[in-house]
Amino acid sequence: MKEVYKILELDKYQLGIIINALNDLRNKLIQEQRETDAVDEVLLKALDAPEKKRYFHRDHFAEGRWKKIMKLQYTFIY
Repeated sequence: MKEVYKILELDKYQLGIIINALNDLRNKLIQEQRETDAVDEVLLKALDAPEKKRYFHRDHFAEGRWKKIMKLQYTFIY
């Protein structure tokens, strides 16, 4: 069976929430003296996840369209 990969687009705040939750789960498992291998693997993937670089075509720099793009990006960040 083919493996299915899912890609999450997260901002720094959301990534921080995931990392803290995984770390809390890992600490809880350590206190209960249980295996932490699966949580360690996911935590390392979250910590080492590459940042997505956005590339824009030069047409995006046209005055009207560029302002619209910047407004949308600003809206999604905050």
